[in-house]
Amino acid sequence: MKISRVGEAPDYRFSLANERTFLAWIRTALGFLAAGVGLDQLAPQFATPLIREVLALLLCLFSGALALYGYLRWLRNEKAMRLKEDLPYTRMLMAISVSLLAVAVVVMVLVFYAG
Repeated sequence: MKISRVGEAPDYRFSLANERTFLAWIRTALGFLAAGVGLDQLAPQFATPLIREVLALLLCLFSGALALYGYLRWLRNEKAMRLKEDLPYTRMLMAISVSLLAVAVVVMVLVFYAG
């Protein structure tokens, strides 16, 4: 189903704002991807190879999940705007924040105690 066939076109300013938000999700995903690749390729002395590779893999997987989530969120918001419904609420933002906090804590522990 094409999104342009659902409902009626919303005010272009809202569609453009929705698109900018999607692009922000993509930029964030690219940042996590760069962090994962950088950790693996540019920090060979960081922790043990297994820990470094697991962290790099988690960052890259998180990057892919963020990119997919950004698209799905854009799609749901666009559909809601076209059907003149309330924008959907999501608890996923809390899950993403907690996941990022967990990665940050692991990295801090490794930097301060394993380095």
